[in-house]
Amino acid sequence: MTTSPRILGDVPRHWVGDGFFVKTMFSYSDLGHDLSPFLLFDYAAPREFPPRDVPAGVGEHPHRGFETVTIAYQGSGAHRDSSGSSGVIHPGDVQWMTAGSGVVHEEFHEREFAKRGGVVEMVQLWVNLPARDKKTAPRYQTLRAATIPTVALAAGVEARLIAGELSGARGPAQTFSPVDLWDLTIAAGASATLPRVQGHTAAVFVRHGSLRVGDDVTIGAGELVVLPKDGTRVELTTQSDTGALFLGGEPIREPIVGYGPFVMNTKAEIAAAFDDYEHGRMGHLRD
Repeated sequence: MTTSPRILGDVPRHWVGDGFFVKTMFSYSDLGHDLSPFLLFDYAAPREFPPRDVPAGVGEHPHRGFETVTIAYQGSGAHRDSSGSSGVIHPGDVQWMTAGSGVVHEEFHEREFAKRGGVVEMVQLWVNLPARDKKTAPRYQTLRAATIPTVALAAGVEARLIAGELSGARGPAQTFSPVDLWDLTIAAGASATLPRVQGHTAAVFVRHGSLRVGDDVTIGAGELVVLPKDGTRVELTTQSDTGALFLGGEPIREPIVGYGPFVMNTKAEIAAAFDDYEHGRMGHLRD
């Protein structure tokens, strides 16, 4: 368990498909328990893609046992899955997909965006499901920017509430366990205090700019700080315009057994997931 702030950021980038060049800030194999209910954090920093007729992205692949959350900051993405759900997200939008009992999906740059070319910047999180919900039916939520409330925390500090509650407002995401996901915009010279729940996971990621977190931790662009679970607030200060993301949630105190695209509670459940996928019981995409 994390007992003091830990800074993550010095990790190599890698391609996911041919459309997302990401840094995996953490995954279930290293910090799955420390950052529960969050299992994985991929950050695709701003990258220019030239125009192309065939959209870049990630082809058909399965998931089971958790949810994927994709936040679009720049660029547009298209999703399609074996449950029949599909959607396109643009800057400011969020895609929240519950894989649950199992789903096959694909993620590509949206076709018209691909033809024009442009900059892509996105975050994808994996959020664990409690054991009781790992076999829930797949679900897809498209959270439009216009439906995500923004609250002013202090002069020059705003938070978009994707999930969770803050200052009497609530984010639109429907979650299976308590999750706070707040997109922060902080002007140069501003400061604010974020409330948090004692015992809950808390972490802050900086997309651009730099941020002083508490009294003795400063993080820059592409860095994430994992905070101790025993706090009830987070003090933020910056000397430059900064975009950041706050992650908080109630830990799911259950075994984490993962392999590739599946995260369950036992090895037998992982073996069953592979068998179900290989025999088509999670469905397939149709052209």
